[in-house]
Amino acid sequence: MSNHFKSITYGILDYSQVINQIAEYIRADLNSNYKIIVGTDSEAKTGTVDFVSAVIVHRLGKGGIYFWQRNTLNHQNSMQQRLTQETQFSLELAWKIRESFQQNGLAAYEPEVHIDVGMDGISRDMVKWVTGMILGSGFVYKIKPESFAASTVADRHT
Repeated sequence: MSNHFKSITYGILDYSQVINQIAEYIRADLNSNYKIIVGTDSEAKTGTVDFVSAVIVHRLGKGGIYFWQRNTLNHQNSMQQRLTQETQFSLELAWKIRESFQQNGLAAYEPEVHIDVGMDGISRDMVKWVTGMILGSGFVYKIKPESFAASTVADRHT
């Protein structure tokens, strides 16, 4: 997984700088409520697949900031492989954020994982599989149409 992130607001950052920016953003308005959300989307290209993972800090009712990173892997042969890899990238990032937050006083902010699957589309057969991965890891999840971190934010950068 890449260690470099991009942000419209802050430019190119490494992971520790992302965590510092998130902490500064939260501490700038401690009276607000926040959600930390992680989601990944992918796009197949000739011979490779681009995976974009987004980290969103939603200041509820007042906007937010986000960061994204791109990882490119050799072509995944099926939609099931891609959705499994998307979920794995999101879980790895959520675990990493959880651990970082436990060390810097932000442990109250547990990441939520958004998955680019839904009950109405062709991904419906994967819903139980990927939600089981997330629940087994101890995270709350959202699927389409509520999974905007994956289906809108990360999708914007694939």
